[in-house]
Amino acid sequence: MRIQIEGMSCEHCVMAVNKALSQLPGVERVIEVSLDRGEAVIEGQPDPAALRSALEAEGYRLVGVEGDA
Repeated sequence: MRIQIEGMSCEHCVMAVNKALSQLPGVERVIEVSLDRGEAVIEGQPDPAALRSALEAEGYRLVGVEGDA
């Protein structure tokens, strides 16, 4: 699953997004969080509302989600 994220600007942001995603129920593994592409790639099927909420709690915006894990 590929998640488009807005608002990441540094490596600290990458670590914060990685941590937030990895703690979500339904996320089996965070494969990558890319600052350059503004996206995360995960395995699993988290609840879309929980995904959005977790990112917003860290100060980022979920722009889009594509694919299945």
